[in-house]
Amino acid sequence: MSHSLFYDDFAPGQVFTSQGRTVTETDLTMFSMLTGDWNPIHNDAEYAGGTRFGQRLIHGAFGIGLGLGLMHTLGIFEDSAVALLDVQEWKFVEPVYIGDTLHLKLTILDKSLGKSGRTGRIGRQFELINQHGRAAHSGRADVLVRVSRDG
Repeated sequence: MSHSLFYDDFAPGQVFTSQGRTVTETDLTMFSMLTGDWNPIHNDAEYAGGTRFGQRLIHGAFGIGLGLGLMHTLGIFEDSAVALLDVQEWKFVEPVYIGDTLHLKLTILDKSLGKSGRTGRIGRQFELINQHGRAAHSGRADVLVRVSRDG
């Protein structure tokens, strides 16, 4: 059974919270392999140990992908999403390390009906919240959704 929400089901101020996910060494390695980003701050423990962080950092772009993946686990856009429209004002507020556990706090900011009346834009604030209850990443990523299951 789908838990999808459609345009009229969303209202500014709604908040959805995902399950948590612990970031692993494998995540870091696989992301480096996928992107080709082998910057030593991510992949050289000796180098990273000498920085102000004292250890390797998870790639910032990994956080964007993780946020979108955690959003998917909510199931609210499964049958309604048409297209991701943008990623805006993404900020890396705190470093993310191997072993950190993050969950997504997704807040509906605004919405606007499209010209056809069959789809509408949903403005969404993403916050990746770490195990300390602080936002490690935050940004906006709007989505185009169908107005109804039949639309």
